[in-house]
Amino acid sequence: MPITVTPYIPKYITVHTGPANQWAENVTVSFPDYIKNVASSEIYPTWNEAALRANILAQISFALNRVYTEYYPSRGYDFDITNSTINDQKFIKGRSTFDNVDRIVDELFTTYIRRVGFVEPLSARFCNGTTVTCDGLSQWGSEHLAQQGYSTMDILRRYYGNNIELVTNTPIRDIAYSYPGTPLRQGSSGDYVTVLQVMLNRIGRDYPAIPRISPVDGIFGSQTEEAVRKFQSIFNLTSDGIVGQGTWYKLVFLYVGVTDLSELVSEGQPFTQIQPPASGTTLQEGSTGVAVSTLQYLLSIVGQFSNVIPTLTIDGIFGPQTTQAVIAAQRQFGLPPTGVVDNITWQRLYDEYLGIARTVLADSSLPTSAQDIVRSVQSSNFPGYNLTYGSSDA
Repeated sequence: MPITVTPYIPKYITVHTGPANQWAENVTVSFPDYIKNVASSEIYPTWNEAALRANILAQISFALNRVYTEYYPSRGYDFDITNSTINDQKFIKGRSTFDNVDRIVDELFTTYIRRVGFVEPLSARFCNGTTVTCDGLSQWGSEHLAQQGYSTMDILRRYYGNNIELVTNTPIRDIAYSYPGTPLRQGSSGDYVTVLQVMLNRIGRDYPAIPRISPVDGIFGSQTEEAVRKFQSIFNLTSDGIVGQGTWYKLVFLYVGVTDLSELVSEGQPFTQIQPPASGTTLQEGSTGVAVSTLQYLLSIVGQFSNVIPTLTIDGIFGPQTTQAVIAAQRQFGLPPTGVVDNITWQRLYDEYLGIARTVLADSSLPTSAQDIVRSVQSSNFPGYNLTYGSSDA
């Protein structure tokens, strides 16, 4: 089974009661109690309920983003979030909370905000909107909107854009940190190696000296070791080609950094991180399986922005319709129209998809038909891994 790190609600969260780089007490509380404390510290219980709900959803999402990205553990800290309002949200140890806030949190604490097409909880930043302004939600502004009759989602969309949605009934579990528990080295294999390879490849786009690993196959061979050694050399780690905890969390830190996953405006963690077929292999009429479904998904999304690529059913069967779509895409890309998907065709198609995913898929102007494709992918657990740090199905 793949490593599934679809966002979850932590049973407990550890709060550092001061700035991250200063000594302060760490306090561990249940996640609902943490949100009740934050909400009671940040907003007024007399506000309209729509404003209270919008603010509480923002607070939940922001905290979950910190957990999801391992923001502080990847920096070497032994806590999940701070109570410093410069970087995080206010938490006052031992304070009392308000009954109406408690009621709303008990209802909402398994719900969070995300952008359509992305996995990670939105880093839903906010500020009071009077003495401090920011790109995120204005707390006082949300109350003024609620007084005008705005609903909770109207308020959230006013500040975070129309391309957001709520995830409900999120599972609750203990915090599970991503490090495999034992070092990865040449000869290791499995899902953790896949995660490692995808992180290295994504970081390598910003640090081209790191050699690309292809295919991403979950096997720690000489190619992966070379990439690890180069990564370690660039970032002043012991260049031994072994991925211990220090190297792993440096990778996590850099991956989150280059993708801006902990920022309000981020590259986003797609539901699938797609890799080309292994070198020398092809997909063609008669092929079946997950790779074909992935191909059809790419063609369907790219086809929404092309007049020549026909509509496809995503069924995992490479039939005549898929052949026609591939030929149309190849012609559009200036490639030989063979109808056979080799690495060059796949990579060109993926690059086209990636450009759309980073811009239009995260925009409210996405055509309804393309929105439907994305939503059908989400609801049907589309082939590929729902993985933190972009793990993929090679």
